[in-house]
Amino acid sequence: MKTEVVAAVDLYSPWRERRSNRQSQNADTIKRAVDLLQKGETIALPTETVYGLAADALNPIAVAKIFEAKERPRFDPLIIHLPDRDWLGRIVDIRAQDRQLISKLTDRFWPGPLTIVLPRKSNVPEIVTAGLDTVAVRISAHPVFTEVIREFGKPLAAPSANRFGRVSPTTGQHVLDELNGLIPLIVDAGSTTHGIESTIVAVRDSKIDILRRGPITAEQLSEFAKIDIIAPSAKISAAGQLPSHYAPKTSLGLIDHANSFSPTKDQRVGLLAWNPIESEKDFAAVRCLSERQNLCEAASNLFRYLRELDQSDLDLIVAERVPEVGLGAAIMDRLRRAAHRRIDAQDTPG
Repeated sequence: MKTEVVAAVDLYSPWRERRSNRQSQNADTIKRAVDLLQKGETIALPTETVYGLAADALNPIAVAKIFEAKERPRFDPLIIHLPDRDWLGRIVDIRAQDRQLISKLTDRFWPGPLTIVLPRKSNVPEIVTAGLDTVAVRISAHPVFTEVIREFGKPLAAPSANRFGRVSPTTGQHVLDELNGLIPLIVDAGSTTHGIESTIVAVRDSKIDILRRGPITAEQLSEFAKIDIIAPSAKISAAGQLPSHYAPKTSLGLIDHANSFSPTKDQRVGLLAWNPIESEKDFAAVRCLSERQNLCEAASNLFRYLRELDQSDLDLIVAERVPEVGLGAAIMDRLRRAAHRRIDAQDTPG
């Protein structure tokens, strides 16, 4: 199979060209994407978090192609993206006692990077939910994804568009590097905004369980209800909960500060830095998550820089810990799981 890469643009970005011209430019791309989805194919689409590998969520055969392309185990459930909020009641059964809290969360955070796990209806294929009686749903805020799903008119299953367990893609090129020849189409709309996957929560009895940290922080969610943070485990109730995930091929270790780390002789080590870089002499390659130590910028750069370091012929990557406040907690969640059982750094690992 030859993978085609087609460009799409954000209709609402401050671009010189008139909006009508951009609409025309997108029209062929959107039509091509929707035609393939209607034929039961899986394609890569941009979201505001990472690029997703999308297929008709209500077509089990189409969904199976996602698992095949990603080499994803069938026990790991997928997230369903909805065209609009009217679809929510067609996909899930909301308990009466949770209705008010869910309404407040969706009013505040949809469209956007919040995924909610709720009891599923029987029209959701079991392959999507890995046989669970719940399903994870969200509405993407990305304008190109929105155009495609509204034209398609049905929910899309769309996990990250990469091989299972690997670093998530934040550009169309990342998807091509991972899945070239395995899917027919990549819609390339440039870099994603958030750079890490959506926050996943479960709502039950007026309480919020955070199943995966993401752009919507615990601090934001605590405004609405009591929250619990569920640690990654072997028992899966939603996507992105495995203890080991998001990993580069190169071994990854976590350190507090680059000054405390000394590579062994002839060891090629890359540094993913958070602190100001005082010296690069001990490192074969260096990427700084944010020179301003801005957590939003760091999250946006995280997966891209991990990929760049992973392609730099290194023996080891060491990543400095970031403060675990706000979005920093989500960044550290990804780094810990990327380093799970792969730590060679001599500083205190985590």
